[in-house]
Amino acid sequence: MAADLVVRNIGTLWTPIAADSPAKGEGMTEIREIKNAFLAVKDGVILDMGEGDGAAHVGGRTQIHDARGDLVTPGLVDSHTHVVHYGSREYEFEKKMRGVPYLKILEEGGGILSSVRATREATPEELYRQSKRSLDIMLTHGVTTVEGKSGYGLDMETELKQLRVQKALAGDHPVDIVPTFLGAHALPEDFKEDRMSFLEGVVDMMDTVREEGLAEFVDIFCEKGVFNVEESRYILSEAKKRGFGLKIHADEIEPLGGVELACELGAASADHLMVITDEGITALKHANTVANVLPSTSFYLGSDYAPVRKMLEAGVALAVSSDYNPGSSPSENFQFTLNIAAIHLKMSPEEILNAATKNAAHSVMRGDRIGALEKGMAADFVIYDAKNFPYVLYHFAINHVRDVFKNGRLVVHNKQCVWEEET
Repeated sequence: MAADLVVRNIGTLWTPIAADSPAKGEGMTEIREIKNAFLAVKDGVILDMGEGDGAAHVGGRTQIHDARGDLVTPGLVDSHTHVVHYGSREYEFEKKMRGVPYLKILEEGGGILSSVRATREATPEELYRQSKRSLDIMLTHGVTTVEGKSGYGLDMETELKQLRVQKALAGDHPVDIVPTFLGAHALPEDFKEDRMSFLEGVVDMMDTVREEGLAEFVDIFCEKGVFNVEESRYILSEAKKRGFGLKIHADEIEPLGGVELACELGAASADHLMVITDEGITALKHANTVANVLPSTSFYLGSDYAPVRKMLEAGVALAVSSDYNPGSSPSENFQFTLNIAAIHLKMSPEEILNAATKNAAHSVMRGDRIGALEKGMAADFVIYDAKNFPYVLYHFAINHVRDVFKNGRLVVHNKQCVWEEET
């Protein structure tokens, strides 16, 4: 069958093996490698792939793209971001450098609450422009799908504004955005004496979010000084009743039991996990919940890294994501996150690619469509200025991506976004 697109002269095609569930244990090191490969694409999905030049799939209208003998992987999946927000927090940077703890900055009205004020004041147009710029940067670094959270509103008007802007971006931008409602990201200053009223308000917001189709998941920040386990159980249980998938920020600064709660309720992922306990690891081992670690946050805050080797050896399904946000991970360079995973988490190239594609896709309930290059899956893939994936991890803090295809469409060419040229 003639393809719409044939990518030939692929030096190495490197992909996780598609499966109905995320990789665990030895599966984290399983990679399909094809040398001198081609990819054939029809109607936005992979028609065929293998060794050779794909000549059998070339017809009169087939577009040919030369990979120049370089590396191809699936599009990267950044499964934990706060991409839609307004403003920045460089004025807190000096405090961080002086060792002021994050929770202390939050107590003083900074941190999340600072971004809440800026996002409340921003117009939808301002939010759209800033977030589109971030998505473009992510795309040029090989990210074809992101999970995007609200959480910088903490009131009905602003949370809906964030989610509506995100929905508009999802319709306009080639990067797929998986929407998450994080109404319980922090406790607003005016609710410190009436926590339950705020939580009940978050539940009320869920109904509007569901009616407008603005989110697939609900998340909560389970942490000392933010929301405790029982408050988290209340929010996530109400979300589950309404048909939302579940996520949780857990065990970032102090282990309260959020990981165990995630496993009990069947959450798609438990995220952060820098101070996860042995009990939490055991719970994840026996659950379908993906452990989503965010090493860029540890790097930026100078805090401990999640005990990834311990989790992997226990047989936990692991994903890696950037946590792009204005306070603790202000960088859209997901490749740098993967550099950190190699250097500080001691993950192998095979483990990192599984974590940043296949398992990340499963953590946002899209493992049947993205995260691996197989016949019938979405034609989301990246061509690098590199011959192999270990080189991408070794040569750190630069952008190795040359071309990006989303659903078979060239959206980044020679490191520049070109998707708007055809829109």
